[in-house]
Amino acid sequence: MNDHAEQSLFFKALSDPNRIMIVDMLSCGELCACTILEAFSLSQPTLSHHMKILCRSGLVIPRRDGKWTHYSLNREKFSELISFINYISTGAGKECIHFDTKCCDANVLSQK
Repeated sequence: MNDHAEQSLFFKALSDPNRIMIVDMLSCGELCACTILEAFSLSQPTLSHHMKILCRSGLVIPRRDGKWTHYSLNREKFSELISFINYISTGAGKECIHFDTKCCDANVLSQK
């Protein structure tokens, strides 16, 4: 659970509002690329770019059907992402670093 580089791919994939909207759409189930494209004012190559990023991150799974591609969420990867967010935000189950707070002491700062 400590692979920060892999986890950062999830955040990069979700760092664009269009990709977040696509994920939101896919949360209701598998969709064809043509259906996703209809919901946006994007060109087909731009949508393909966004889908490639989402698929490379592992958050979205493509499925070819003839000339169309259908997309669905990889719920396992989303579970990993949720677990990772809990891990980095709580400190639970890991050894945390504690710093000497003398530098932050009000008396020390006022003497400088």
